[in-house]
Amino acid sequence: MTVFANPFVLRQTADSSFSHSEGSWDDLCRLAEANLTNAKPGYREGVLEVPIPADGIFTGLVTLKEGDKLTGQFAARREGETPRIEIRASGQDKLPAATATIILYSSAVLAEGEDNSQEPVEGNWEIVSLNASPVEGEMPISPTVLMHNHFGSDGGTDTQLSDAELVALLRKGFEFWKDKALLSS
Repeated sequence: MTVFANPFVLRQTADSSFSHSEGSWDDLCRLAEANLTNAKPGYREGVLEVPIPADGIFTGLVTLKEGDKLTGQFAARREGETPRIEIRASGQDKLPAATATIILYSSAVLAEGEDNSQEPVEGNWEIVSLNASPVEGEMPISPTVLMHNHFGSDGGTDTQLSDAELVALLRKGFEFWKDKALLSS
């Protein structure tokens, strides 16, 4: 099995709003290969989630301080969706990752959409994302995202939560997100 960096992941740099690694792309490819025994199946065959050490990896999140400048827009996340309010922060340092996961797609799966950069043969895998979280375990969902999902906004996923379950998740999300924002690009 050989791991390559797909061009899509190359946008995840220190200057981007995305999580990134201080190491090279070759370093991330080797980390993915070295940690394959810990890989979990992704959402379909040909997709793997590979947990890696979080050393030198940063999230796309920042912790806000009083007086920080925020920017916003009202835009659809993708064509055909109803626009949403999006607020982001600029000028802060990304939070270091507590956990990190490399998302691998087989080149054959990527070839289905002509998104592969390597030959679609057995054993070729490509990093499409470096996911990082500032917390151990699952990061609380943003209250805004949770409400879009729960109340049926375009592109949302029905939560199927009771009122009590919704309030409990909103409280957890509020506590985490009240001083956090995604970094603007």
